[in-house]
Amino acid sequence: MPPDATPMPAPPARSTRRKIGIGLLVLLGVVLLCAPMLVRTFVWQSFNIPASSMVPTLLVGDYIAVSKFAYGYSRYSLPLSPPVFSGRIFGAEPQRGDLVIFRLPRDTSVDYIKRLIGLPGDRIQMINGVLHLNGTPVKRERIADFVHDVMGDGKRIRAKRWRETLPNGVSYETLDLQENGFLDNTQLYTVPAGHYFMLGDNRDNSTDSRVLSAVGYVPYENLVGRVIRVMFSFDGADLRFERMGVPVH
Repeated sequence: MPPDATPMPAPPARSTRRKIGIGLLVLLGVVLLCAPMLVRTFVWQSFNIPASSMVPTLLVGDYIAVSKFAYGYSRYSLPLSPPVFSGRIFGAEPQRGDLVIFRLPRDTSVDYIKRLIGLPGDRIQMINGVLHLNGTPVKRERIADFVHDVMGDGKRIRAKRWRETLPNGVSYETLDLQENGFLDNTQLYTVPAGHYFMLGDNRDNSTDSRVLSAVGYVPYENLVGRVIRVMFSFDGADLRFERMGVPVH
């Protein structure tokens, strides 16, 4: 070798290369294992609909996609809901008419889905089956009857169907299964600061914020996410192809 030549570095030993390869495989495995949990925690989560309180918007057997970042994150965004922080981070305010997954205030291990009707400070009352918001009846119009297995028991029934439109323009369908239902006339509710008022679209078959002892006002912290679409749906035996990928509002 000439006296001024620079010695070439020796190639890595085979054992060193093997260790690097094993380390990369381990890192890849950790990423693959953690990716679904990270998506479920921070991006979106799927839920299925086991009951009929949101008919006609959501049917029993629907599997829905829920945006986890729509309202920011609280402890209930995390697996097992550890009390590592209180309140919300990156919080965003929900809007009237949103379809919301939330944790039941009286039992935070239970997920509920309802439509957000009342914001903090709103006054809400049902009078003869008509929703009143801040002293004004919410606009609604009669549309064609809904014929479906509403109760999920295989028995098809016909129900009155209405299109309800909130003051912010959000429009959706509701059902009226019976005249003078148990919750067709209620007390006047005033939504506390930092809380929301939730109703089911199937008004005569929904335990919601009208029942203070069961659901009541829902704290902001308890909101899990906003429903964005039906991914797929089963009617008990067959796939409902017409509901695959359908956006909901």
